[in-house]
Amino acid sequence: MQLKRSVTIRGHRTSFSLEQPFLDELQTIAATRGISLAALVGEIDEARPRLTNLSSALRIHVLSWLKDHAGRAG
Repeated sequence: MQLKRSVTIRGHRTSFSLEQPFLDELQTIAATRGISLAALVGEIDEARPRLTNLSSALRIHVLSWLKDHAGRAG
């Protein structure tokens, strides 16, 4: 099931829909980096290609983070 979340980034409200495991990982990534979830979402939003929706960009970021860190552990 997808959960809808709203955050404020660069002064405007936006929302995204993610499954709970992706949201959990985003929160872990933000905590590991010592930033808020909104700050992390803002970074991902700023870097994403304009034709990619925010929810997809967030999922791709989680996947990339997990692959990168799995490679370091193994």
